[in-house]
Amino acid sequence: MPDVRDRTVPRDPAADSAVVPGPRPPARARRTNRTLTGWGFALPFAVLFLVFTAGPVVASLVLSVTDLRSADLLDPFNVDVVGLENYVRLFSDEKFLTAAGNTAVFVVFGVPLTMALSLLVALGLNSGLVRFRTLFRVGYYLPVVTSIVAISVVWRFVLQPDTGLLNEVLGFVGIQGPNWLNNEAFALPTLIVMGAWRNLGFGMVIFLAGLQAIPKDLYEAATIDGAKRFAQFRYLTLPMLRPTMLFVAVITTIGYVQFFEEPFVMTQGGPLDSTLSMAYATYNQFGFGNYGYASAMGYVLFVVVVLLSIAWFKLLRNNVDE
Repeated sequence: MPDVRDRTVPRDPAADSAVVPGPRPPARARRTNRTLTGWGFALPFAVLFLVFTAGPVVASLVLSVTDLRSADLLDPFNVDVVGLENYVRLFSDEKFLTAAGNTAVFVVFGVPLTMALSLLVALGLNSGLVRFRTLFRVGYYLPVVTSIVAISVVWRFVLQPDTGLLNEVLGFVGIQGPNWLNNEAFALPTLIVMGAWRNLGFGMVIFLAGLQAIPKDLYEAATIDGAKRFAQFRYLTLPMLRPTMLFVAVITTIGYVQFFEEPFVMTQGGPLDSTLSMAYATYNQFGFGNYGYASAMGYVLFVVVVLLSIAWFKLLRNNVDE
């Protein structure tokens, strides 16, 4: 019987030519390599963010405590640091206070109106309407993705006092429509209605997603228990939609506090500053060359946005956590 030990195992030529891996680098070196690789990918965004976002934000904060004007650009060393003088001056500026009041009216009436219309449309698309549902969704959302300048121009023609479509329709039923955009009593409410119409598509999409996330079993159980439609909406739908309502409220409020394009295109802040907004007033001050004063306005607007966002979180987040 042949001896197995005498057998020679053939060698693989490829194994001889294979490179034997060396020792792995230490864990700290591997973490450093991963960090450098990550920063390499993030570097383009980081540079753009620092140059075009963080840099201007910090620069405007510095400008807000100076008296920089356009004439000082040729002589930057002539600029004086005035501390909080610009901020104190704001609260005695009648034009700025008027703009703040107009913005408050726009937010107080515009946000609830937009949310109510968005929720109403979302409920209709989620339950009753079956045919052409996609067409209606696109139709309601189309104003959101359309240029606000284009929408404002169209609405300005619709609201013309003599030849506008709205007054023509009112004329058929014997009502003489007012000059919507040149009347102090109607100009701001008209912009509120237009803003709600334009933004209800965004809220509709978000509310529709929230409604479709509610389990159908809950409605079946409520129906078995004898709950009517309104009771289901009040005690089931609304509580389940609170996280969605929080998101829509915060985003809509931030947008409405900064409303600018509507009065800029349609009314130029008139008549008699009845549609002048805080953002528009800030834009005007930059145009006048009051860079330090305009920067202070911008930071007041930023603080208002932060405070309103915190208020919405306090109002709705507690209910959400419960």
